[in-house]
Amino acid sequence: MTEPVGYVRYRDDLEQPFPDEEELTRQVVAAMLEANKQVAAKHRHGLRDAHAKSHGVLVGELRVHAGLPPHLAQGLFEAPATFPIVVRLSTAPGDLRSDQVPVQRGFAMKVLGVSGDRAVEDGFSTQDFLLVNHPTLPFGTIGEYAKLQNLLESQPRQSDQQLKVLGAGARVADAVLTRLHRPIPPAVETLAARNNHILGETFHSMAAVRYGDHVAKLSVAPRSTNVKNLTGQPVDPKLGESALRELVGDFFAELGAEYDLRAQLCVDVERMPIEDASVLWPEELSPHEVVATVHLPAQDPYSDARRRYADDLLSFNPWHALAAHRPLGSVMRSRRSAYPHSSTFRHDYNGVTEHEPVSIDEIPA
Repeated sequence: MTEPVGYVRYRDDLEQPFPDEEELTRQVVAAMLEANKQVAAKHRHGLRDAHAKSHGVLVGELRVHAGLPPHLAQGLFEAPATFPIVVRLSTAPGDLRSDQVPVQRGFAMKVLGVSGDRAVEDGFSTQDFLLVNHPTLPFGTIGEYAKLQNLLESQPRQSDQQLKVLGAGARVADAVLTRLHRPIPPAVETLAARNNHILGETFHSMAAVRYGDHVAKLSVAPRSTNVKNLTGQPVDPKLGESALRELVGDFFAELGAEYDLRAQLCVDVERMPIEDASVLWPEELSPHEVVATVHLPAQDPYSDARRRYADDLLSFNPWHALAAHRPLGSVMRSRRSAYPHSSTFRHDYNGVTEHEPVSIDEIPA
């Protein structure tokens, strides 16, 4: 393996404004709001503009490891500690799709009881990490991301069967282009997800975040054998439209699970860009290094009270963050505006007040 030439030091000018970024962000927010309105009219209930369907809401602990080397002992991970967490497992579309539609899955983790300077002065004591089971964001700049929002805006008008057909075609195209060593178009990469057991997946931040004195991408990967064994296991078509909820519920009714939280530090801003989240950071330059354990005990992950709380009251936002882990890049900057707009629409439509927990005891059993 090539030895890293040195970890890139965080500084403000690592980020570079994208041309017309403010106008493109406005377009993204408008497209998200239009999609929100379509889905709310369809269901007579406000949903998230992305990751609308949950499959389980889990409480547990984030256990920061002792003895981390200096480049990893940064920010939230500066010293060994145990934090309560809430994890929401979800599916990427902003609509309630059948779990038999192969699309990207999400792992949103809210860490409670954190202290330090905030990325945004919101008065919160939480750190959110929003992760997806794909290492890159195919639409990796705000310019491309605006195109993605237009694509997503059309999805509420498409049936599950249409999305299945599109996905099957995208997987064929992905396989052919990969064999030919040709680039994969962003739309194909987005639609080419495979429908495997959600608990065996590895989830990624896709975009970069500040990592204390450095810059990193974060990921969560199966640690305990029982979830490692689920990696690549196809979802049984016989389980129906709520297959993932059933799989997650059956698993955690009897068992707990552990995942590794990992950091991949930037060592070369040319080969590991910050402004383009579509570029895969090479592991031969910088490996994923474990900094903490996500511990999730056996529990009921989908009680009515917990589902209502997480789906209707709770919000996950990459800008619910410490300054030491502020989101980076044009797509993440757009989310500073986009997420609050989406959250406000959802809560106002449903006539409820957004709630940011202070204690794990606030999460219903």
